[in-house]
Amino acid sequence: MPDKTPKAVDLAVIGSGPGGYRAAVLGALRGLSVVIIEKAEWGGCCLNRGCVPKKAWYHTARLVASQSRFADRGLEGRLSARMDQAWIHQRSVVERIRNSYQDYLHHLKVATLTGHARFQDSHTLVVATQDDEHTVAARHIIIATGAHSHVPAPFKAVPGRVLTSDMLFDAPPPPGDRVAMIGSGVVATEFAFIFSQMGKEVTWLARSAMLRRLNFSRPALSALRDALSARGVTLQSGVTFDSVEVHDDGVTLGLAGDKTVTVDWVCLGTGRIPHTEGLALEAAGVETDEAGFVRRDGHLRTTADTVYAIGDVASHWMTANHALSDATVAIQNILTGNTRQQDAGQVPVVVYSALELARLGLDEDTAEDAGHEPAVGFAAFETSPCALGQDDTAGFVRLIADMDTAALLGGEITGAQAGELIHLLSLAPDRETALAWIARGRFNHPARAEEVLNAVETLAGKWGLRESIFGTGICTRG
Repeated sequence: MPDKTPKAVDLAVIGSGPGGYRAAVLGALRGLSVVIIEKAEWGGCCLNRGCVPKKAWYHTARLVASQSRFADRGLEGRLSARMDQAWIHQRSVVERIRNSYQDYLHHLKVATLTGHARFQDSHTLVVATQDDEHTVAARHIIIATGAHSHVPAPFKAVPGRVLTSDMLFDAPPPPGDRVAMIGSGVVATEFAFIFSQMGKEVTWLARSAMLRRLNFSRPALSALRDALSARGVTLQSGVTFDSVEVHDDGVTLGLAGDKTVTVDWVCLGTGRIPHTEGLALEAAGVETDEAGFVRRDGHLRTTADTVYAIGDVASHWMTANHALSDATVAIQNILTGNTRQQDAGQVPVVVYSALELARLGLDEDTAEDAGHEPAVGFAAFETSPCALGQDDTAGFVRLIADMDTAALLGGEITGAQAGELIHLLSLAPDRETALAWIARGRFNHPARAEEVLNAVETLAGKWGLRESIFGTGICTRG
């Protein structure tokens, strides 16, 4: 991407990942003069080493997994996946998207700089490019520098043997089919499934239980465990790692109790660390917390009034969804003088594994803790005409509403296309009207989305919320 050095702009964005890119685009569309600065690969981690290439691999894995139902559909033959070719395919997808990103920035007249940015003060950045240093003055600055992989002891990253999830996309996959997946969070849960469908013999090890930091319900987690088990993937949790020995033909993991596991290579899905190195935040009066995240208020402002922080560098959620939502909130606050609070809990969280899990908002326990009396609406895919036609009936829709106001407090969807369906719960302007919006919507038939409508209708009927959700003029008998 060609560098263009602006004299002064309304907005400077540091980082071109999903949050930074969206902030730059949205700012330009709203009439701001914008410069975006990237020190490495345009598109950030999400595009180059995260959700985009991983989603390409996930689609391949789902195709392979679906063949268990081929015979009943009159389909013959067997599919097998080659990870080396899948790696080449995802790289071509990434390059096409990156070119599209860059073309759109150019179309919107967003100025671009390739280099490392550091603060001179809360309105000024110094950008060190390959050949020179540039000074950029901006009325507002957004920090969107993301995060990098955490490598816990006793592990050390070793190319070809011990890979972080970032390294997995930097070079073609190592030889060998025995893979140890380390970690119990979203990344590890997704890759354990993906690797298993790409012909790898997966040993999945972690200190903690699967997805323990996310508020998915027990039925959702149980359904995912069953789906993974059906694919031969089981998490061994409660594991303590004593040693890691890298040798010429593999890696030996020493576990507590004198146990050992030998594999061809290891993939670490062990969390991420906010990336603030070299930004000189102190020069702008921007503070970080004890975990290294940039401090910000509910409007996403940092401790410097003209500087905002979005995405992984400031959010414990560390998802592209939160980065994108943060960008929208930050731009609105820059334009309107801080009129919108971010509600991170209302941003969808999605896991793409043997079964898709998606949720937002509160669960029953957190709803009660917040002083609500929760009402539950439920619909299963096992009777969905669409799901039956797809031979994929696992999963359900589960909605949590407030008994007094019929406000949508939270929702959970498990099963195929859960990551697409969850958006239906976030489109209304507020929680109070969300269920009414769904109830009055127009739906395609047959479609999985109809089960969201069914869950709303079940909730309204079961808990006496018909008038609040459907409006006046309804039958109130029995």
